[in-house]
Amino acid sequence: MGADPARIAAARQVLAQLGVSLADLESGDEEPQCLPTVGEYLPCVLAAAGPGGRRTYGSYWRRMAAEWGDRPLDEIRASDVEAMQREAIATARPRRNGGDGRHAGEHVIAAARALFNRAIADGLLAAGSSPAHQVGKPRRLPSPRRALVAEELEQINLVARTTGSDAVLDALILRLHTETACRRGGALSLRLMDLDVTRGLLRLREKGGTVRWQPITLDLAGRLSEHADIRGTVLPGDALLRYRNGRALTSRRYDHLWHRIGEQLPWVAIQGISTHWLRHTTLTWVERHFGYGIARAYAGHTDSHGAATTTYIKADLQAVATALTAMTGQPHPMAG
Repeated sequence: MGADPARIAAARQVLAQLGVSLADLESGDEEPQCLPTVGEYLPCVLAAAGPGGRRTYGSYWRRMAAEWGDRPLDEIRASDVEAMQREAIATARPRRNGGDGRHAGEHVIAAARALFNRAIADGLLAAGSSPAHQVGKPRRLPSPRRALVAEELEQINLVARTTGSDAVLDALILRLHTETACRRGGALSLRLMDLDVTRGLLRLREKGGTVRWQPITLDLAGRLSEHADIRGTVLPGDALLRYRNGRALTSRRYDHLWHRIGEQLPWVAIQGISTHWLRHTTLTWVERHFGYGIARAYAGHTDSHGAATTTYIKADLQAVATALTAMTGQPHPMAG
């Protein structure tokens, strides 16, 4: 039996006189949740982020704290995120690989998404309510990186060996990246315990928490060991690469190195060549001569993106060592 329309109308009239709506009745006695402001919540985001995330997005999170700091999380709109993105693009400092601020705009979106993803994971916001995900990232342009030709690589190494305040360290850095195709973070995280001089192996710890043993020539292994002895690397957990004064190597050395090389070789500065180009150079050579599977192992790639057959394209340490031997012309104890 349906409710009496007259009674419904009378009830609505009483509720209106009391200033109460049906939504108020449905919400019960629960008090509305008081969400933290962006400024209050960002320290939680920073604490949960890894070193790479803090390095990449830290400046953008600080900008959010400055502009949105006193606003609750649920008051940030997609238009706010897009406005910050436009501002970041317009005010980005010119860089060799800056892409006219394109990277800055992309990082704003990624930093905002990380902020709201964390808030959703903590139960502060409902799933699907992130305003940052309502703003599209700029389409990523194809990378201008390519494999360096032999003459270019020779010129770069010559400048590194003959200029600068620590040519020995700079030459060692370039050789390390050329032989292993490791990323800059992998070199900076090397410890004494990661070097196996007898078997010619380096344990690389790189992005995504990946860990792998990478073959290196016995000559490079010996030079790294000598470098560690001379510069004060003693304990197993000590940083392997060091300045002359014994301090651990930092990313600043890489910036100075490529700036100096660019001053001597203008084409390096014009094309924005960096350490990652050495990775492209080595992996391109390995792929051309030994195929995709060995190049994938040489690079330390563990992702499963792409065709399903990539799951079965794998290479072992011996295959990587064999490629290294062919590339360097130096024998390796693990090469087939």
